[in-house]
Amino acid sequence: MAGKVRVTKLAAGGDGSIKVQRRRRSHSAKSHKDTRAFALFLAPSFAGVLLFVLLPFLDVVGRSFRTVVTGQFVGFQNYGTIFANQAFLLAVKNTFRFTLVCIPLLVVIGLAVAAPVSRLKNAGAIKSLYLFPLAMPTATVVIVWKMVFYRQGFLNLFLTRIGEWTGLWGEVRTDYLGSGAAFWVLVFSYIWKNTGYTVVLWLAGILGISNELLEAARVDGASERQCFFKIVLPNLKGSLYTIVILSFLNSFKIYREAYLVAGAYPQQDMYLLQHLFNNWFVNLDFDKMAAAAVCVGGFLFVVIMLLQRVWDKKA
Repeated sequence: MAGKVRVTKLAAGGDGSIKVQRRRRSHSAKSHKDTRAFALFLAPSFAGVLLFVLLPFLDVVGRSFRTVVTGQFVGFQNYGTIFANQAFLLAVKNTFRFTLVCIPLLVVIGLAVAAPVSRLKNAGAIKSLYLFPLAMPTATVVIVWKMVFYRQGFLNLFLTRIGEWTGLWGEVRTDYLGSGAAFWVLVFSYIWKNTGYTVVLWLAGILGISNELLEAARVDGASERQCFFKIVLPNLKGSLYTIVILSFLNSFKIYREAYLVAGAYPQQDMYLLQHLFNNWFVNLDFDKMAAAAVCVGGFLFVVIMLLQRVWDKKA
């Protein structure tokens, strides 16, 4: 009798192990199928990035170690040339300064606008209004900036009228685009144009927070200030990371406005890396362009990876 029970248990155990093996095989086959489907969907996009981004950039890296005309290998000579170039150092300083000033301002202003707007009932409809500056053609924006900030522009006329009315100062004839104020004109242009999408991203994060969580906090006696700093802000880390990355990348695209307003050689406080690249391209200095592009691309990659690492630690 004991032998029959033992045989029965062994049979049952063998049958169970077979079922487990079948489940594992089924799960493995399904996982392999999902991986293959994911690879098929990803392949066209990856092929486009490889063909139009990675391979051209590798070609730029190769050109940065060679001369333009003969293609002779010169090692790091091109890199030494650009780091000894005063125009390159000025452009790097101005671009770095512009980024450090604009990104914190854009993040804070966008959040300051989005927080009260999120309490409105028709906040979703209002979001489209903030994207209006992005839809405006750059040439139109430039014409407005010229009308406002030139020596005979609207801003000087407005300040002159205020001075005459109050008696505090006389006629104002400041050339904002030809002095150190040009940098702040550029900052204003960037903030005005990019605040819209920043507000939309902040609103998406705020409206995605559960109302039940906020209501529970209010029932427990939390003030609006406490709800904002203890509940809303901690839940906006994802939005903050996205906004910082997009703002950082967009800060390198302000060249169009600066170029159309002040030309290829603007006031030195407005001279950015894009001006330098454009002038080198016109002068066919492709070797210096390649070396500078590699440096800028490497810097952007390092900064984005550092931000990603900081985000992963906080998350």
